[in-house]
Amino acid sequence: MDRVAALGLDVGRRRIGVAGCDGTGLIATGITTIQRQNWTEDVRQLKEIIDRRQVETLIIGLPYNLDGTVGTQAKHTQKFAERLFRVLELPFEYVDERLTSVEATAQLKSQKNYSTYDKGAVDRQAATIILQQWLDTRRSKN
Repeated sequence: MDRVAALGLDVGRRRIGVAGCDGTGLIATGITTIQRQNWTEDVRQLKEIIDRRQVETLIIGLPYNLDGTVGTQAKHTQKFAERLFRVLELPFEYVDERLTSVEATAQLKSQKNYSTYDKGAVDRQAATIILQQWLDTRRSKN
């Protein structure tokens, strides 16, 4: 069985939720939430996580509109992903992240781990959902 070294990202204008997976590629777990500051600092923090975890692939949530079209936020995410690829030279894949924030909030509430003051927890949980979707799809193809 090949080692899976992927990082899931929920990219927003203010924060980036980050999730990682175990080496077997079975379970995604929230790692951190990066408070966005500027491009250089965002990349530095991501690179630190990528190096530490020996990440080989980035899984980036793409926030399609509910009707499936690519809207403004999805275009921002695509631009961010392309810039990140040029700097880090890491392959990336998109995962449809429609309603992951809603699902993340519901999961946190059911775990009694939700606070309206900790928006980073929702972003981190959304990144976990994004990565888990990718892992599940990958596993079902094999």
